[in-house]
Amino acid sequence: MKLISWNVNGLRACVGKGFKDFFDAEDADIFCLQETKLQEGQIDLDLSGYHQYWNYAEKKGYSGTAIFTKEEPISVTYGMGIEEHDHEGRVITLEFPEFYMITVYTPNSKDGLARLDYRMQWEDDFLAYVKKLEENKPVIFCGDLNVAHNDIDLKNPKSNHKNPGFTDEERGKFTVITQSGLIDTFRYFYPDLEDAYSWWSYRFHAREKNIGWRIDYFVVSESLKNRLEDAVIYKDVMGSDHCPVGLILK
Repeated sequence: MKLISWNVNGLRACVGKGFKDFFDAEDADIFCLQETKLQEGQIDLDLSGYHQYWNYAEKKGYSGTAIFTKEEPISVTYGMGIEEHDHEGRVITLEFPEFYMITVYTPNSKDGLARLDYRMQWEDDFLAYVKKLEENKPVIFCGDLNVAHNDIDLKNPKSNHKNPGFTDEERGKFTVITQSGLIDTFRYFYPDLEDAYSWWSYRFHAREKNIGWRIDYFVVSESLKNRLEDAVIYKDVMGSDHCPVGLILK
C-alpha cells in the first residue's frame, strides 16, 4: 500500500509543473496535499479512480488541504472540531476499516515568531485529537508539520536555531509526539541518514546545493509498526519548494 504526501505550494501552479505526471506514475492508494491555495471551483482535477476530499481556507489563496483515495472511506471529517483552528483548511481525516488517515498542514510560527503561541496551542490540540482517534483505531498522519525535529533534519542547525520551524518549543512538541506512541517513519527506517530534506528555500540556489530542511512527515501509531515497509523522500520531483514524501505499508 502506497501513501504519498506533498505540500504543493499552490496546486494550480504545481499542475503546470508536472503534478499530474508524478501523480499518475506513482499510482498511490492515498495521495495527500497541503497548501493547495484554492477555493472551491477554482480547479477541475480529473483523477480517474480516486475519491476527492478538499478543505479550503476561508482566506483566499491561502493554506488548504486535500486527499485523493482509491478506496472510499467510511467517514470524512474536516478540521478538528475546534473553532479557533478550523478556518484555515488545515486538516482532513478519513476513516478506513483499519486506520484513520489525516492530512495536516501545521501552522507556521511566522517571522519574529509572531504565531508561536498559537502554534503551541495547535500542537497540543492536534495531538489530543490524534490520541482521541487512536482510542478507536490506529492513526496515520502526514503533511507539512513545519518543524525540523533534530539537527540532522536541516543543513544549518546552528544558524537556524530559534528561527521558525527550529525553535526549542516546536522541536519539543514533536518530541512529545514521538514519546506518545507515535513513530516518525522516515527516522524509523533511516535514523542516521544525513542530507535528507523535503523543503528548500527558493533563494540562494538552495535546492541545487541541497541546503534544505526535512519538515514533511508520515507519523503512525505504534500499533502499525509491523506494517511499515519503507519511507520515501522523492527529492528529485520538482513543482514546489517541497518535494513529495511517501510511506509504503505491507
